[in-house]
Amino acid sequence: MNIKKKIKKRCEWPTISNNALMVEYHDKEWGVPVHDDSELFEFLILEGAQAGLTWQTVLNKRENYRKAFHGFNAAKIARYNRGDVRRLLNNPGIIRNRLKVEATITNAKKFLEIQNEFGSFDSYTWQFVGGKPIKHAFSSLKEIPATTKEADILSRDLLKRGFKFIGSTICYAFMQAVGMVNDHTTDCFRYDIIKSKK
Repeated sequence: MNIKKKIKKRCEWPTISNNALMVEYHDKEWGVPVHDDSELFEFLILEGAQAGLTWQTVLNKRENYRKAFHGFNAAKIARYNRGDVRRLLNNPGIIRNRLKVEATITNAKKFLEIQNEFGSFDSYTWQFVGGKPIKHAFSSLKEIPATTKEADILSRDLLKRGFKFIGSTICYAFMQAVGMVNDHTTDCFRYDIIKSKK
């Protein structure tokens, strides 16, 4: 009996590079609604680190980032000093860009301020999409925008609060990653799974 194995249809972007880590990230994390503040902070920092680079570059260094930045503990990062900046700039496991490293420390401080003001970063960020994911229905990668009006508003507000490396495109990538929008293409096996999540 000849039984053909059904091949899962995915969004185009994780399969282009033939990187197993990218496929796993797409299949398990991308677009799943995140409401945990520490996870939201991690994605915010990683998306900022991606500026000018590819997501694959950042994903390959993610575990190194977790070790180097105390598991993305914002309270610890907010207390980093010049010695910590030197330590990080000498760490080949992360992206050694002084502006990005210093932005992470600044963003940790601002993140704590938002937690203090809103009770959680989750409450703050999700208000920009009315508390529930925006469910798009794009059929191809080329239809997916680089930014949206919601991302523009979020970016402007974060910049006004003193965050760095947080332009509209970075904000939209963050929103896609943490499930504030569902940008899996409609033919992707994850589309309906993510669509059902809140």
